[in-house]
Amino acid sequence: MHGSSPAAWTAVLLCLAGITIGGVALIPDPNWVLFTIGCVITLGSALVGRVMAAAGLGVDRAADHH
Repeated sequence: MHGSSPAAWTAVLLCLAGITIGGVALIPDPNWVLFTIGCVITLGSALVGRVMAAAGLGVDRAADHH
């Protein structure tokens, strides 16, 4: 199944956590430090996913093609 790998799940969960932290930081008064932390986590999730995939925790694309 394409995309169902530890790398993909980790990247998606980190991204959701970062977006949630960033969004909550803006309610009711903006907390810019917490918002920035949420943005860094969100952007860093892509890097974490790539590193995990390169470490062999991603989906093998050659085996995915039928």
